[in-house]
Amino acid sequence: MYKSIGWINSLLSGSIALAVLGINLASKAVEAPDGTVAFESGIALVDAHTTFSGVRVKQARYYFDLELPNDLGEPLKKVVIKQRTGSDEVEFKPDKTKAYLGNHRNKKEPIELTAFVDENTEEITVEFNRPVPPGSNVTIAIKPRTNPDYGGVYLFGVTAYPPGDKSVGLYLGPGRLQFYRSNDFYF
Repeated sequence: MYKSIGWINSLLSGSIALAVLGINLASKAVEAPDGTVAFESGIALVDAHTTFSGVRVKQARYYFDLELPNDLGEPLKKVVIKQRTGSDEVEFKPDKTKAYLGNHRNKKEPIELTAFVDENTEEITVEFNRPVPPGSNVTIAIKPRTNPDYGGVYLFGVTAYPPGDKSVGLYLGPGRLQFYRSNDFYF
């Protein structure tokens, strides 16, 4: 009995020493021997929202709200968004991309970023200048050149990456946006 209490005291004093030194073992990410880094837990794609759901609207923005849990293990460095379905191809203006702490209904502090579109894959990559820490909510606002020409459901796959040259992406699922022709509202 005394040995187990001594073991607990050693463990507690070691944990206190690590905390005093600023080392948090719980926040260590999954890292493979080859240096590949991955998140320890999942990120939630909470919502996908468009400001205008009519076809051919030029003023629209598409918001993707993400929730980063406290036990994520690594901050969020970049997000890649790719159109998966839809009867028309949506083109984006990467220079108009924005991100904020919070969600699309409650935007807080803006996040500095760099965004670009890969012309081969047509993915838009949003890379944060400073990684977003675990325990945060973030919304990404991407600007299409125009909404699609055809109404219907459009799915955009969202993949998140931690920092590092060898980071493993975590697919969060599809963000679903619905677009309507003006007469679709009157069946």
